[in-house]
Amino acid sequence: MALAVTTTSSSSTAPSTSFFSRLGSSSDVKAPQTGSFRFLDRPHVSSVLVNLTQRCSSVRPLNAQPQRNDSIVPLAATIVAPEVEKGQEDFEQLAKDLENASPLEIMDKALEKFGNDIAIAFSGAEDVALIEYAHLTGRPYRVFSLDTGRLNPETYRLFDAVEKHYGIHIEYMFPDAVEVQALVRTKGLFSFYEDGHQECCRVRKVRPLRRALKGLRAWITGQRKDQSPGTRSEIPVVQVDPVFEGLDGGIGSLVKWNPVANVNGLDVWNFLRTMDVPVNSLHSQGYVSIGCEPCTRPVLPGQHEREGRWWWEDAKAKECGLHKGNLKQEDTAAQLNGNGATHSNGSATVADIFNSQNVISLSRAGIENLTKLENRKEPWLVVLYAPWCRFCQAMEESYDDLAEKLAGSGVKVAKFRADGEQKEYAKSELELGSFPTILFFPKHSSRPIKYPSEKRDVDSLTAFVNALR
Repeated sequence: MALAVTTTSSSSTAPSTSFFSRLGSSSDVKAPQTGSFRFLDRPHVSSVLVNLTQRCSSVRPLNAQPQRNDSIVPLAATIVAPEVEKGQEDFEQLAKDLENASPLEIMDKALEKFGNDIAIAFSGAEDVALIEYAHLTGRPYRVFSLDTGRLNPETYRLFDAVEKHYGIHIEYMFPDAVEVQALVRTKGLFSFYEDGHQECCRVRKVRPLRRALKGLRAWITGQRKDQSPGTRSEIPVVQVDPVFEGLDGGIGSLVKWNPVANVNGLDVWNFLRTMDVPVNSLHSQGYVSIGCEPCTRPVLPGQHEREGRWWWEDAKAKECGLHKGNLKQEDTAAQLNGNGATHSNGSATVADIFNSQNVISLSRAGIENLTKLENRKEPWLVVLYAPWCRFCQAMEESYDDLAEKLAGSGVKVAKFRADGEQKEYAKSELELGSFPTILFFPKHSSRPIKYPSEKRDVDSLTAFVNALR
């Protein structure tokens, strides 16, 4: 993903036919000057625009070149950003308070609250609207983007056009080269057509995103309720991220803002045209929702925009994993699999996780033997997990990193898949309450010790292990 610092430089979905007729056939990267700015019809927006325009003219450009690191970090000491508010806040109530607010007001509130600790997730499609709103607030802002290595050439050209148009630097996050190499060598370049897109997306998108978000306390997305009725129809304008971890570590340490949640697609495009900002030229060729080149195609008039993404899969599974918190817990097992298939015991046929060479996979017999030993040669750390569980997926990288850190230390790191037919055993014999459950088996005791915290970052898990071994 990419981070860029810039300088200050609700309604129902309309048919796709109107969208294409408005776009025309031009491949120019500027949005045509047609349509009306429908957001400004709202009375409360005009006063905000006046105040923000005045503020915008008084802020000096920030020209600091960001360091291109693996995580999003504060960019330059010269950046003046508002202080982050301390203490717990009721974001559910804040979401209700902002439910009828304009995207501009929501963006301004997000930047005001989190200052240097928030960034815009830019995908190279309509997310350019988010950058325009941030620009209009007059506040400093950051932009980051994931470069999966398989984007369309037109998307890369848009990245360049956006950087020049706003005078910003986008910091790109890339997938781990070793993981990509292993996936391609093992399963080929197009395995996702056969067994679903989740595994490829996890390597190329989700893990880079996780690294990026660990350097932030909040992020801003372009999710809209009308994008995917099956998974996004209930997204609030602001929420505690249910999946990813932020700078402080642990579930609940990251806030997610969705300023255009209540805006329909045509209104977004009216805004883009009115403001004359760069857009992806693929939009004029019938592409609406744009992702990686092999997994994106144009949609026909009347088709929903998400029909152009992973079109070979079940319609319910139109999430790559970046917003998997949208999936209801009871449906996650089926929906996270590209084809929605499940075993007869109810466990999902999703790709396994914690596939590090440093993590030992325990069978039922293996963990039974481990629990019976009273004098082990070394202590063991074991995670009880289900590969479809979003909380297990969220801690995957931390657990793999911990296993690498503990390699050669005398502590064995392992996993035991405890869903399906193993769930009752895990509940009765292994203290399984919810996924994931982490157990430490000391060297000279048969009784395992359960990890009590919700914080699952490397440092917290390391402290737990060091306190007991």
